[in-house]
Amino acid sequence: MCEISSSDPFCNIEIERHKAVPLSKAIGCILAHDITEIRKGEFKGVAFKKGHIITEKDIPHLQRLGKENIFVLTIGDDELHEDDAAWEIAKILKGQGVTVHNEPKEGKINLSAEIDGLLKINKTALFELNMLGDLMCATLHNNSYVKKGQIVAGARAIPLVIKKTLIEEATHRIMKLNNGKGIIEVKKLRKFKAGIVITGNEIFHGKVKDSFAEVLKEKLLSFKGDILNIFYAPDDPGYIEKKLLDLLDSGADLLIVTGGMSVDPDDVSRFAIKRLTKGDIIYGSATLPGAMFLVAYTCFNSLKYSEREKSFLIPILGLPACGMYHKTTVFDLILPRILAGEIIGRKELAELGHGGLCLNCKECTYPVCPFGK
Repeated sequence: MCEISSSDPFCNIEIERHKAVPLSKAIGCILAHDITEIRKGEFKGVAFKKGHIITEKDIPHLQRLGKENIFVLTIGDDELHEDDAAWEIAKILKGQGVTVHNEPKEGKINLSAEIDGLLKINKTALFELNMLGDLMCATLHNNSYVKKGQIVAGARAIPLVIKKTLIEEATHRIMKLNNGKGIIEVKKLRKFKAGIVITGNEIFHGKVKDSFAEVLKEKLLSFKGDILNIFYAPDDPGYIEKKLLDLLDSGADLLIVTGGMSVDPDDVSRFAIKRLTKGDIIYGSATLPGAMFLVAYTCFNSLKYSEREKSFLIPILGLPACGMYHKTTVFDLILPRILAGEIIGRKELAELGHGGLCLNCKECTYPVCPFGK
């Protein structure tokens, strides 16, 4: 243990909470600052970092560095060391699908995804945490698709010592704001069975080669789902509807319709989709590319889905032609959220407007770019 007492004359030298202690009494004490070491032609850097707890074997090393007295940190009963505080911050942050990535170091701790999935951040709760002062957390963007083991957040205690009351306040306030759950969550994506209908007279009659099928296959299979079938249809609402019903009959729980999403008279795909829905279709998103994107839901009762014949909401996504020649569109932003079980409506599509303008870079680096953020 660190041998410090208020009666020790050396302890009268104090800068804030830092106290000068003779090396002989420093075992168990916490360094209040970095100690630099210079070996000519060999090394120049930090030999002992701030926050290091001095052990018996450190004493000879410190003596070689010319130290007779060192500044150490005193921690009261109502306080926490930065590393202990980092653990407490992690408890506030960590929700389902998130794990602590590493031991805290210098008050910093990282959190990572425990599974592949959709990253969800309670931005309001995160803001409140960062407004408390002395605690901080920085995360990846909300609604990012993340992989198992990927770091999703970094947090730290800013001063070397944190009042326990601040941690208690943070825990109470944030947990209450977030219904007792952690601020950061990774939602598992469901396995899906997709059915695709590619529309257009020119494609159906073989006048133009289809480019949509390969694009969609690559994107859907990257999420480890199944593609039940791909149908081609002319610009005929009845024909499109029939193919969608065939896909539902075969067990599809995700329907995708491409083309026919514009406002020309022969763009009829959305009318075919409307026939299958009991609610409104959401036509138009605040993104470029992808302004004429469509989301709808259909109900389908079948023993193939549940022994109790419950009604299931099956999403129908309508993709405009931009999906053929733009590598990244609104479809890439929405698909992971659909697979995480989120219901996408007008509000969700409208919120994409801030950050929803693609820069059309010569080389697409999505998701390492501002699109959809």
